[in-house]
Amino acid sequence: MDDPIVKDFLPIPDTVAPVTDPEYKEVAHSITQSPTDSHALAQVAQEEKGAANSKEGHSDEVLDLGWNQHPDKVAKPLVGGLENEELWLLIRRFNKQMYHLKEYPYLLPGKLDLNIADEEEFSPDKLRASLERLYVTVGLFVISIVKHVARLRSWRETRRTSVFCAVYLLAWLLDLLVPTLVTVTLVLIVYPPSRASLFPPAPLALVDPVSGGVQKPRAGVLGSTDTAIGAPENHKGEAAEAEAAHFVTSIASVAIASAIGKHPQGEAPHDSAIHDIVPDPTKMVAGATEVKTKSAVKPTRPAHVKAQAPMETAVWTMFRPILHGIGDVADTYERFANALSPTPPFPRHLYRLRLAALLVPFLCVSMYITSYMFVKTATLGFGFAFFGDPIIRVGLRWLNRTIPHWEKLLRLQNTVLKGVPTNAQLAITLLRIGEANKAPLPPPPVSEYPPPEEPVELSDDNLRATGAEPPLNATDEELDVALQPDPTVAHHTGDEQIDHAKGKSGGKASKIVNLVKKGIRGTVHTTLGADQLKAKAGSETAKRRLGVLPRHREMTGPVDFACRYEGKKGHAYIATKATIPCVAFSLDAKIGSLGSSARAESDLNPIWSIAVGDIKEIRKVGGFGWKAKLVVGWALDREIADGLEIVTRRGEVFTLTAMVLRDELFNRLVAMGGQKWEAW
Repeated sequence: MDDPIVKDFLPIPDTVAPVTDPEYKEVAHSITQSPTDSHALAQVAQEEKGAANSKEGHSDEVLDLGWNQHPDKVAKPLVGGLENEELWLLIRRFNKQMYHLKEYPYLLPGKLDLNIADEEEFSPDKLRASLERLYVTVGLFVISIVKHVARLRSWRETRRTSVFCAVYLLAWLLDLLVPTLVTVTLVLIVYPPSRASLFPPAPLALVDPVSGGVQKPRAGVLGSTDTAIGAPENHKGEAAEAEAAHFVTSIASVAIASAIGKHPQGEAPHDSAIHDIVPDPTKMVAGATEVKTKSAVKPTRPAHVKAQAPMETAVWTMFRPILHGIGDVADTYERFANALSPTPPFPRHLYRLRLAALLVPFLCVSMYITSYMFVKTATLGFGFAFFGDPIIRVGLRWLNRTIPHWEKLLRLQNTVLKGVPTNAQLAITLLRIGEANKAPLPPPPVSEYPPPEEPVELSDDNLRATGAEPPLNATDEELDVALQPDPTVAHHTGDEQIDHAKGKSGGKASKIVNLVKKGIRGTVHTTLGADQLKAKAGSETAKRRLGVLPRHREMTGPVDFACRYEGKKGHAYIATKATIPCVAFSLDAKIGSLGSSARAESDLNPIWSIAVGDIKEIRKVGGFGWKAKLVVGWALDREIADGLEIVTRRGEVFTLTAMVLRDELFNRLVAMGGQKWEAW
């Protein structure tokens, strides 16, 4: 049991200290102290090396791997065993998912940090991001299952369906259905090539979910292979992310339209003077619903009005556990996916063998369990769960009193999926690899132009058949017709009622919207201009808004990051030549010309400096509130530079604002130190 290899293989927590000694704290002051597996893996020499984890030609200074270069000029690969597009996809989604991190000084039974806090913060923006993440992970996976089932049921791929049908009937006749299903699952887990053989890949958008045959992609062109509509993309994963965003937006639009009885109008606005001219969008929905009710033939009764406040409170309170539940579902899916298909530097076979080992006893037992025994046991368990509440309550009270926080040890990430990362944990491990080698990973490229309306080139990796049958058993003519671009398909619903319900604003409505947009634009400029005077007068809110609308995108980094502190222009600067790495802020204009050479703290002439190891909390903040950010971005069609709030272990708070590369500095700071983070 003391052998680390055996202990890693067994599905047991790495430590029970969180239960036996929950107040025990373990703080690491640098990444080299390896407080988690993520920190340790970042420093282990890998068989496959990339530009970030190779020591060749690397000095003590920070290496610029192409932070301001075109993606084609960035070294390939940045991390060994992983394509740059895959790396950037992970980092881009990490940027969207992580807003607020706090140091977690306690022991971790699962050996990985960056877990979701039990009392994580709730916000509408975070709920939207979680729903988008759920769609990109679980949603597309469910769509893939539905389309694979349609392909098998259609008998278009005759040989493959025949084999599945024959094996199923034989197992049914011999009463070996469960052992057969478990055996197939074991094969899929242990031998990855079997997955493409049993379930040959095909672009999701190309498969008809009803007939199982070939269809024209909903986007009118097959621009991506891993999305439901096949929209084009400039970089891997962008189409899926855009699809998720529009999916959530469409659901919200339908919900608002249902609530107020008509199509949603206008945009969501903000605080200060801007807030005064643009109403809260949530109040717009409530107000519109109230107007509609009052104008109805039967007026609202007083009892209904009294129910408004408690119902709103109940719904908003309910959304917090819903948000946590969505995060748990997405995390669990990502862990299983990363266990079945590990990404370096995590072990290639350990997690798959652990899952397979857990299924072997179940396979042996299933050989001797009859259907009668299974039904009797299942119904007994259901009856006990339904009627045994008094016994269950007593048992839980005893368990909570005897072993506090016992449920933490039983979580999947601490047992069956111990050591298996979520995509966020994988991303921070890759970021730590760059920091451990003083080679920070370049940020994901920004798509400045829409992707071309051109079909992707299909290969065996995304369109394959089993045996001698053609892919999807479709002729070349059928595939050519489906792959031929057709821009009209994206707007065709095939239902006049849906077309009418969707509607399109135009004519006078568009002119009114443009007129309102111009008016808001003038008010925004006036308000932001007044911030200069308010800031000089000492207004902290005005100081935070200075520079939030940059005239051009300042591409700095990986060492210096143009930003403001208390309204003053300067640079946040990461110094790594000193014994203890630190982040500082300086007004020295020369810092931006130093490039990626890591200077000592004394060379910076800083206003303040913080040792990276002393950071306790780091949070992304905005110069505008969420409503104002929406209305300013809509009215001015410009990027808004947000900020970063850093809290030290001594309780000091430093807020950097007007930072274009806010996410990049955030990523460097959370990856450099020895902190174990918790997501809030």
